[in-house]
Formats: sequence, C-alpha cells, structure tokens
Amino acid sequence: MVEKVEGFYEKIVGDTGGLRNLLSKIPGLSGYMERGRRREADQLLRDTITGRLEQARLSYSSVYQAVSRDIFMAMEYAERMGRADNLLMGLIGKIKDAPVGYASFFSAIKVDEEDLARLYSFDEQMLNHADQIQAEVDVLTKAVNEAGNLNEPLSALTTALLEANEIFNSRQEVLNGIK
Repeated sequence: MVEKVEGFYEKIVGDTGGLRNLLSKIPGLSGYMERGRRREADQLLRDTITGRLEQARLSYSSVYQAVSRDIFMAMEYAERMGRADNLLMGLIGKIKDAPVGYASFFSAIKVDEEDLARLYSFDEQMLNHADQIQAEVDVLTKAVNEAGNLNEPLSALTTALLEANEIFNSRQEVLNGIK
C-alpha cells in the first residue's frame, strides 16, 4: 500500500516540541523552520523510495542469478537483464545522492508553493513507480520459475524503470527551475 506523500510531511510537522513552538514565535524563523521540516520530510520520503527500490533490486538479483545458471537463458537475456539492472542501480543512486529537495534559507535554489505541490506529485509518482518496479520483478520471477518467455516481463520492467528515471529527472528540473 502506498502512503500519501503528505503523510511524510505531516509526520515531521506533527513532531513539534516546546522549544520548536517557542522558536516559531521569532519573526522570520518560522518560515526557516518550515523549510527544515520540508527537507526532513523529503529525506524520509527518499529513504522510503530507495528502501523499496533496494528491496526490488535484491529480488531482481536472485532472478538474475537464476537466469545466469541456465546457459541458454543467459545467452538470450543477459544483455537486457544487465541493462535493467543498470537502470535500477542508477535510479537508486540518483535518488540517494540527490541534494535534499527543498531549498534552505540561504540556498540559491528556491522552491515556491506551486513548485512544491508539483514536487509532492512527483514524489507520489515515485512511490507508485517503486511499487510498480517491485511488481514487475515479481512477474519476472514467476516467468523464470516457470521457465517461461522473459521477453514481455523484461520489457515491462525496463519500461517501468525508464519511466521512473524520467519522473525523477523531471522532479530535478523543477528543483533547478528549468520547468
């Protein structure tokens, strides 16, 4: 089940203590604190997405090994499976290594409220894609276990990975002020 992106932000905002409440009364500081909470929520969300993708990669690695044990399957699917693995590893790396998405007080990149809403939409799509990637890995696993044709499951997995990469790249463009 996919959590709503707003839930991550609410989890962070709901964690306000007495000191935080006191500091929020200082003029100008509340906006700065709000951005800090957004950065915390962004990090929590990215950790969740990468955790799901890493789990999908673990499952995929098992499938990849099973295919590698069968010389005929390995010859037929090794290149495509390697490409899918590279796409998955690249996506995980991009999400993990991306700078925290919401600009700090002194940052050159500022995120306005309209862009923030777009970012939340991208984030929700990324959660959905992480789940879709796992589902495609599960279909591929079943095809391998049944010694079936892997063309369709591999194509579906590759398509899901390409779409997820495209969504993440679009999110980065919003952060960089390109879109």
